[in-house]
Amino acid sequence: MDDPLLGNIVMTALLTSGDIYLLITSLFSIALLFLGSALVSGSEVAYFSLSHDQLLDADHADNLSSKKIANLLRHPKQLLATILILNNFINISIVMLSTYVTTALLGEVLSGGAIIVTLTVVITFLMVFLGEIVPKVYANQNNMVFARRTASLLAVSFRVFQPLAWLLIKVSNIIERRIERRGYVVSVDDLNQALDLAAEDETTEEEKGILKGIVNFGTLSVKQVMKSRMDITAIDLETDFHELMNQINKTGYSRIPVYKETIDKIEGILYIKDLLPHVNEEEDFAWQTLLRPGFFVPETKKIDTLFKDFQEKRIHIAIVVDEYGGTSGLITMEDVIEEIVGEINDEFDEESDIAYSKLDSNTFIFEGKTSLMDFCKLTGVDHKSFDEVKGESESLGGLLLEINAMLPNAGEKIVFDKFLFTTVAVNDKRIIKVRVHISR
Repeated sequence: MDDPLLGNIVMTALLTSGDIYLLITSLFSIALLFLGSALVSGSEVAYFSLSHDQLLDADHADNLSSKKIANLLRHPKQLLATILILNNFINISIVMLSTYVTTALLGEVLSGGAIIVTLTVVITFLMVFLGEIVPKVYANQNNMVFARRTASLLAVSFRVFQPLAWLLIKVSNIIERRIERRGYVVSVDDLNQALDLAAEDETTEEEKGILKGIVNFGTLSVKQVMKSRMDITAIDLETDFHELMNQINKTGYSRIPVYKETIDKIEGILYIKDLLPHVNEEEDFAWQTLLRPGFFVPETKKIDTLFKDFQEKRIHIAIVVDEYGGTSGLITMEDVIEEIVGEINDEFDEESDIAYSKLDSNTFIFEGKTSLMDFCKLTGVDHKSFDEVKGESESLGGLLLEINAMLPNAGEKIVFDKFLFTTVAVNDKRIIKVRVHISR
């Protein structure tokens, strides 16, 4: 008999009833294992996509399957390890049984290498399509239904594989700690680059600005955002009530710092709403009794931490102090939020708090007191462009003093990188106005 295929058919026909029964049992077991693989793979998506409300409902439900779901998700790491272990055992069993059946049926026709190649292609396709894609798509759309159907299977497996799952969790924790010790971190620059690459064409510039503001939020210090002491509107503690009301009407602020003798000695914050019941009082009214305690923060404090402090203390204003305890500036909740969402203007605000003019697309005139953060936002310059030369300064005038090492004269030009700074107005103490040309 020269035809190998015919010979294999004859050999199959000569199989004993015991062999046939074993083959049928193996084929049936393979089908059940594929079903189990689908259930286990889908349960991973189903369990870990449950919403908070669904988890609360499951926790308070009376039926047994919901209680099992709640109990399993109380140990998410062990649950995930159990799912992965069970899925791997099932897939290995599928490969072993498939190899046995294929060898028994086609062993006389195909060589060992051909059987391996055939099994690799067929079983991989079936595992990916039937055991991964189909169940996970269904589980994602019907997560609670799928979770209930697999709750009993996973509850039993959870106990059976508990020792092995515990070992895997311990090993993964060791690896995580080693990675943390090596300092594997993503820098803000990496996040910004990823944001530029990931942002779709439909994303507006405002949306990109907000996303970048969120990314950079934790890197900014209070000193970079605050209003400097030169620009603070404050009231002397000795001011009489009539003069106080005049100043309040001129400023339009809802909260004003109050100092004694000098602005370095802030006594508290006057909330204008506290004055409303007393607007008709006489000139000798002791308005000082209405002061609320000031909240003082250092220049180096990060604004994300300050934002949490504002929320916890339910206040909207803080006095920034330097290393010697003197008043360095003032920062409000609005200043912090503006670092994410951009400028916030109400009906009492001017067109812009930042005095500048745009001569053309590359030339601007700024006040020297403009903060570097605001300068970079308005000109579209990376805020890290001046990190190497700005020193401790956070204003445009301070930057020029750092670069020039002395107070420049009016009309003097200062060149740095792609920037040409021309001092327009200068007094004996500081730079008042600067013209900036940027070579793009």
